[in-house]
Amino acid sequence: MDSGDATPRVGDYMTRDVATVSPDDTVRTVARRIAESETYSGFPVCDGRRCEGFVTARDLLLAEDDAAVFTVMTTDLVVAHPEMNLDDAARVILRSGTQKLPVVDDAGTLVGIISNGDVIRSQIERATPEKVGNLSRTLEGIHDVTVSEERRTVALADLTPTQSKVYADELEGRSYELERGLAEPLVVIDNGSERLLLADGHHRVKAAEGLGVETMDAYVILVDESVELGMAETARKEGLSSIADISVVDYAHHPLVETISRLDESG
Repeated sequence: MDSGDATPRVGDYMTRDVATVSPDDTVRTVARRIAESETYSGFPVCDGRRCEGFVTARDLLLAEDDAAVFTVMTTDLVVAHPEMNLDDAARVILRSGTQKLPVVDDAGTLVGIISNGDVIRSQIERATPEKVGNLSRTLEGIHDVTVSEERRTVALADLTPTQSKVYADELEGRSYELERGLAEPLVVIDNGSERLLLADGHHRVKAAEGLGVETMDAYVILVDESVELGMAETARKEGLSSIADISVVDYAHHPLVETISRLDESG
C-alpha cells in the first residue's frame, strides 16, 4: 500500500478513472447520460479537474432541460482524501446516506471516487488472507511440509474442485457479486501437479462458469513438495475433475431449509 503501513487508505481502493460533467453542461445532457448508463446515478461536476460539486438524478428531476448543471448541483460536498483511513470513509458514507464520495487531493483536484461497493470489496479482501493462513498452517501441521503463499490470476479450466455440490440460492448471490466486481478471491493449492486444487470458492467458480468468466483472482498456497492431500483424495473418490462436475442443488434441498421445514412440522 502507498501509505507505508497496514492500514487501508481510500487511495488503495478508490476508482481513479472517474466520469465527470462540466458546470456548463445542460440538465438535458446529463439526464440523458444517466438514463443511458447502467452504472451512474450522478456525476462529480468539475471545472477542469477541480471538483466544484456533485449532481444526481434527484437534482435534475424538477429542473428545466436547458438549465446549466451548476444551477442545480450540490455544492456542499462531503469528500474524502486519498490518505483517509478507509474505515473512516466507510463511516462517512454510512452516516451521510450517500453511495459515493468524490476523492480530492490537497489542491481540491478530483483524483478518484470511493463507493460503498469499494468499501465492501476491501472488507472481503482483508478477510480472505485469514482463511489462507489457517489452511496453510493446517497443511504444514498434517503433512509436515513447508508452504508459501502468492496472489495470482488462475484459469478456471485448471482447477480441480474438492466439493461436489453447491446451492442455487447462494449461487445467485455469487453471480451478483461477480457482476459487480465484489467477489472474494479464490483459495487454491498448488502442490506441483498440473491441476490446482480448489480449496475455497466453489460457488464463485460455478457462478463464473455460468457467466462465461475464464479466469479469477486467487490466493495460491504453494506446497514445497508433492504430497497426497486429503482434498485431492476426496476429489478423486467423488469423480471431480472440473467445474462442470459440481452439481447445483435447488433451494428446497438445502439442509437449512429442510431443517426449518421439519421444525414447522414438529410444531
